[in-house]
Amino acid sequence: MSVSLKSADDVAKMRVAGALAAEVLDYIAPHVTAGVTTGEIDRLCHEYMVNVQHTVPAPLNYAPPGYQPYPASICTSVNHVVCHGIPGDKKLKAGDIVNIDVTVIKDGFHGDTSRMFYVGAPPIQARRLCEVTYEAMWHGIRAVKPGAHLGDIGATIQHHAESHGFSIVREFCGHGIGRQFHEEPQVLHYGRPGTGLKLQPGMVFTIEPMINAGRPGIRCLADGWTVVTADHSLSAQWEHTVLVTDTGYEVLTLSPGTPAPPATS
Repeated sequence: MSVSLKSADDVAKMRVAGALAAEVLDYIAPHVTAGVTTGEIDRLCHEYMVNVQHTVPAPLNYAPPGYQPYPASICTSVNHVVCHGIPGDKKLKAGDIVNIDVTVIKDGFHGDTSRMFYVGAPPIQARRLCEVTYEAMWHGIRAVKPGAHLGDIGATIQHHAESHGFSIVREFCGHGIGRQFHEEPQVLHYGRPGTGLKLQPGMVFTIEPMINAGRPGIRCLADGWTVVTADHSLSAQWEHTVLVTDTGYEVLTLSPGTPAPPATS
């Protein structure tokens, strides 16, 4: 496994890219309302990225091996959609939960983040799922420090989610990021403490747990991208891009509208 360590100049550019990705989520938040289509959300985000930020939407036409080019600038994953939901004609309705996943490229570096949004007032279970997923992501982030292991991140995320009766999607994980959208290492959201790659200052990767209200099984729809829960239960995801520093971690995808970290327990 070849994991690149970012230089001070790389990190400075990644801070900019990360902040811009988060800024897109701030911008779109007021538009996530009942009646709007996910396609309109995509259009608004695309125009903001291209015309206002002068960034490149990384997902648009992204085609890893075995995939058709992704046809939109963001991912919109509603209710039982786990990830990679393609924006389209679907109208959001009151009570929906939706993950909006944004990755921008600025000066050759990627910034990658996602948030859950509520459309009106969601059911209690849906809100709790989103809250526990957010807490789980932050448990993972707070495990990041030099000398820790990737397994420490996954283990604390898994424990928090499963202790609340939820399940971890295992087929998708966080990833290294920098000049490339997806780099090494893979950051699993389950595991055993003290196992896996040892963390070093200069590593940058995403932590992005996908957590289901029901069973962990998933399936991919015929479009080749949209992943849903096999049992049609709700799914939630949050994502930050994180730098390993000399003393701990720095979250690179912060903005004025980023929700505050949960209190430590």
